[in-house]
Amino acid sequence: MALITWNDSLSVKVKQFDDQHKKLVEMLNQLFDAMKAGKGSLVVGDILKQLIAYTQTHFAAEERLMTQYGYADLEIHKKEHNALVVQVLDLQKQFQDGKAVLTQNVMTFLRDWLSKHIQGDDKKYGVFFNGKGVM
Repeated sequence: MALITWNDSLSVKVKQFDDQHKKLVEMLNQLFDAMKAGKGSLVVGDILKQLIAYTQTHFAAEERLMTQYGYADLEIHKKEHNALVVQVLDLQKQFQDGKAVLTQNVMTFLRDWLSKHIQGDDKKYGVFFNGKGVM
């Protein structure tokens, strides 16, 4: 069973970002599957590394389009992005230092943040971009 199942409620109606969100969901599900199989510690470092890199690429793409179209809440959205990056980088550092283990709490945090961010903040830009002809 997946941690997050992609469905239309997660769509922001901008194909580029929906595709990227699907990839993030897939990465979280890989991490979750590894954890459930007792292999979380074997793959968590690699998946966290990939997740951090992909998240930063995704956030940059969102922010680039927001800048291009003059999205009013750009700075607020950037702060949301930065807060998550800091939290995940901290998690990665703790893992690398042997201080953190992959737990259900970590997975719940990542799942909830991604779901709430997409369904809240990202849905707002979806409507904005659609109004500018970006689908």
